[in-house]
Amino acid sequence: MKQYLKNIKQSFKLKKSLNYFVIAVFLIAMICLDAGGMLGRSTVGILSRIAYCIILAVSLNLVVGFLGELSLGHAGFMCVGAYVGCFCANLLHKSIASDLLVLIIAMLIGGATAAVFGFIVGLPALRLRGDYLAIVTLAFGEIVRNIFNGWDAFGGAMGLSTKPYDAHSLFIVAFIVVLFVLMVCQNLIRSKHGRAITAIRDNEIAAKAMGINVTYYKLFVFTIAAFFAGVAGVIYGHSVSIIRQDYFTYNYSIDYLVMVVLGGMGSMNGSIIAASLITYINVWLQNMLTGDLAGIKQPIYALILIAVVMFNNAPALKPFKERFNLRNLWDLIFRSRRKPEVIKDDAAEWNRIETKIKIDDLLSVEVPPNKANTPDKPQKDGAAVKPKKGGK
Repeated sequence: MKQYLKNIKQSFKLKKSLNYFVIAVFLIAMICLDAGGMLGRSTVGILSRIAYCIILAVSLNLVVGFLGELSLGHAGFMCVGAYVGCFCANLLHKSIASDLLVLIIAMLIGGATAAVFGFIVGLPALRLRGDYLAIVTLAFGEIVRNIFNGWDAFGGAMGLSTKPYDAHSLFIVAFIVVLFVLMVCQNLIRSKHGRAITAIRDNEIAAKAMGINVTYYKLFVFTIAAFFAGVAGVIYGHSVSIIRQDYFTYNYSIDYLVMVVLGGMGSMNGSIIAASLITYINVWLQNMLTGDLAGIKQPIYALILIAVVMFNNAPALKPFKERFNLRNLWDLIFRSRRKPEVIKDDAAEWNRIETKIKIDDLLSVEVPPNKANTPDKPQKDGAAVKPKKGGK
């Protein structure tokens, strides 16, 4: 038992679980504020929106950041999940009294339907790469949106009427789903399957040569991402009273692609931060710029995104970012508490241990030649002559 606990302790790393801890603390704080009546309906609505935006950004990061495929149809999968899941929820409300149970079943149905569409679309489309794949997925999103727009069973152009979930409880469920999605995605990436996925991203030809089933892993990632997009669509559908197809335009897919790019390709934590900030900025601009000023919302939003992109990629700002990044600030704060004898003796970490000799000094030492240490001279028959006493 002690050995088992020791193994768990050794395998546990704070940096791998820090995002879970931060989201859980944030959720508990919001629940406490809501219980004290300090959160209004608009605030909890923003929290729900941030939650399903994080789900969409993290799931899209699986395709774009880790698999290396450009997809612009994420809004289409969200649209499928929202319509089908909420349509089933309307039917389930007639026989099931628990709204929470209906919401869970609707998320499973919506996610499964979106996953099926992801498999159907991905099977032929993932044979393409780059711009061609982006065009096919973009076309899928527009086709799905127009199908629901003309389907009378789903409300047609008037939209699908839904029963909104309690706003003060929906954000709690949404953030719990965020934790689940984050757990699945991070464990997937850290597994052997995740290493195969990143190998496909780095060099698909080499991955095939090593025996990796490229088609299987591409479909697997695309289907998982579509499933989570459908779940996010169901959460969105229960936050509004009417689901309209004009909400799921291609601009919506580009918004989530921007979140992934700004947060960092292949960075889960970056996707979480970028989705939260961009969603909040969108809502803030929408509330601040009303009336005649509503027309300049998009230009201001675009300028903010351009400024962030320039800050992330400007070569002149690279020394500033390297000096004042979070890792350096963390080391600066806790450097005085670090004991050299506690630091792991790692050959790759010479610069962290002040008690060791610097490798540059070691390489610059000149060793004078010594005749006694010269190697034996080989003879013609391969035998070596042993040096006599006195080094002669």
